[in-house]
Amino acid sequence: MSDKLDRRKKYTRMVLKDSLIALLKKKQISSVTVKEICEIADINRSTFYSHYKDSFDLLHQMEEEIIEDMNAYLNQYNFAKEEESLKMTERLLEYIVSKREICHTLLNENGDTSFEKRVMTVAQNFLIQNWMDINVFDTKHYEYVSTFIISGSIHIIKHWLANNMDQSPKEIALIINHIANNGLKG
Repeated sequence: MSDKLDRRKKYTRMVLKDSLIALLKKKQISSVTVKEICEIADINRSTFYSHYKDSFDLLHQMEEEIIEDMNAYLNQYNFAKEEESLKMTERLLEYIVSKREICHTLLNENGDTSFEKRVMTVAQNFLIQNWMDINVFDTKHYEYVSTFIISGSIHIIKHWLANNMDQSPKEIALIINHIANNGLKG
């Protein structure tokens, strides 16, 4: 009986997430209502409220899952080794491919900008911690350099998603890592 309830909960949450993503493709989160989400999901509002407080809570939970996954991916690699850094970037991009629709939607103009900021914070904290470990930059410059690299990387990923991922994750990882390690030098 418990397995059946767990499957039902997972299914309900999945269709609610899918419904929110469909709505976010058309409008901003501030314009999305619980009623609209429920209509698309074919779920009644009381069921929605048994899982989430409101549409913002649903969005936050979706974002949180992605952030947790990103942290798990980042912590698997030793950033100090360039080949592992490249592999880590490639794996993150492969994860984005597996979550293409949600990542593209959350990073587009109708997505909540807090997601992009949260991604930046996770990546920046990771980079700063690892740069401190390998002494790449003067301490006072960590925050500026990491902001530049992360925001540039996010915009490369947004551009890649907007272009239907016209390059492989490995090719985009090479671009991002090259710029992060060498700047714009050839």
